[in-house]
Amino acid sequence: MNYTFKTLIYLACSLLIISSCKKEDAEIPDAQPVIAGIESEYYVVVKESMLLKPSVETKVDSLVWMVDGQRVANALQYSFQAPADPGTYNLIVMAFNRGNIAQKVVKITTGRYINKETTTNTILTLQASDKFANRKDVKWEILTAPSDLYRLTDSSTATAQFSTVGRGTYQLKVSAGDLVDTLQITVRQAKQTQSPYITKVFDFLPAPGQFVNELPKYVAGDTYETMVAKAGKELIGEDANIITLGGWGGYVVLGFDHTIVNVAGRRDFRIYGNAFGANSNPRPDAPFGGSCEPGIIMVAYDKNKNGKPDDDEWYEIKGSGNFGAENEPWYNTAVTSKIDTKTYRNYEMTYHRPTVETPGTPNGYISIGNYIFWTDNQGRQGYKIKNTYHVQSYYPAWVKDDKLTFKGICLANNGVDESGQGSYYILYAYRYGYVDNYPNTHDNSGIDIDWAIDKNGNKVNLPGIDFVKVYSGVNQENGWLGEASTEVGRGEDLHLLGNNIATIKQ
Repeated sequence: MNYTFKTLIYLACSLLIISSCKKEDAEIPDAQPVIAGIESEYYVVVKESMLLKPSVETKVDSLVWMVDGQRVANALQYSFQAPADPGTYNLIVMAFNRGNIAQKVVKITTGRYINKETTTNTILTLQASDKFANRKDVKWEILTAPSDLYRLTDSSTATAQFSTVGRGTYQLKVSAGDLVDTLQITVRQAKQTQSPYITKVFDFLPAPGQFVNELPKYVAGDTYETMVAKAGKELIGEDANIITLGGWGGYVVLGFDHTIVNVAGRRDFRIYGNAFGANSNPRPDAPFGGSCEPGIIMVAYDKNKNGKPDDDEWYEIKGSGNFGAENEPWYNTAVTSKIDTKTYRNYEMTYHRPTVETPGTPNGYISIGNYIFWTDNQGRQGYKIKNTYHVQSYYPAWVKDDKLTFKGICLANNGVDESGQGSYYILYAYRYGYVDNYPNTHDNSGIDIDWAIDKNGNKVNLPGIDFVKVYSGVNQENGWLGEASTEVGRGEDLHLLGNNIATIKQ
């Protein structure tokens, strides 16, 4: 190998070594840092602090914090302390690593109130701040309100609930001893127009009765789902019609597209029926009565926000006779007439499918005397009659089971034969708290959510309701008039319609 060739090999190796050293020694930039975990805007109450602790993807050598152009920290987190006076601050956090700088700009507004936002007819949950932890003397208060159509519940706990019909700005205070926070709630109109009327029927099952299979009309082949849809067609919206719930226990479950706010001191909603007063009651100075077929009311609000009523959410509206009829103005008349004036709580009644539908020789208004056999949990039994005025089956035709059992409260019988001869029955009205108990235009058709009680009879403090269940409340045959059967029509949110009906205190 000659000298020149050796020299070339040496130079090539030297260049290769030098080149390798340069690649190893050159600085390679780190990946661009990405600042996450903090918002672009914050609101902080004056004199309060807020800890900002971002997460930075990839390696970072340092974080620099600047407020209004002044460097305030060089750390992985920063605690912003709001001054005593309200203001607006421009905060920049910068992340440095080899070869890169990333930054995030944050706007901080300070004020005297904790800001919250919600929409009309919606339940807003309010949680007291951490400084109230373990305090037993927490108290929430409304300081200013643009409308009196609001409700604040659970106001003696760390978690309160607020709802309102009216738009605007509401100021609240939460306190415990010397600890105080003030809140400002901005209430805006809901994006979608809210209907004051029923918007959905969830369930429908009438007990046997003379208008069953007619209101709404059953057609051969109809199923449970079909009949629920038919009930919805009759009840949804302003131009609603009437459906029947049949005899005692038959029910319907209704829904609204918003929460009906439980406004203190006012009736909140009503469900129409077809009650009316008698024109020719022979009893002098008689209380209001005529065709009053009270339906018991249950209410629920959508605690878990799943859009449907759940079994554990129902509360009873305590009508005037739910625990006894002794205070009703017609009670003594009913006792004298020897009708059943006892109220049965935890009542159960089972109806059996009739074995005969074709009548024999009519006996007056009775076409089939022993028509629908029934039993109850009081050891009683009997038959519902079929009258000559309604010839269709009284047993819901879409039900496949041969018996139907209903549970609830059975009110004292309110139907009195004022003629003494079976020709003129007066169904007297309970004082308040039911459907189909007073004419729809009467104040006593309005219902106050504050009448709600739990299963143990204790008063509950509901912020509002989303669902209503109505079931026929009386088990009584009234001669040629037939069974007492609650009819249900249009449902109304009284607040959205601007109706102000004072409540009756219980």
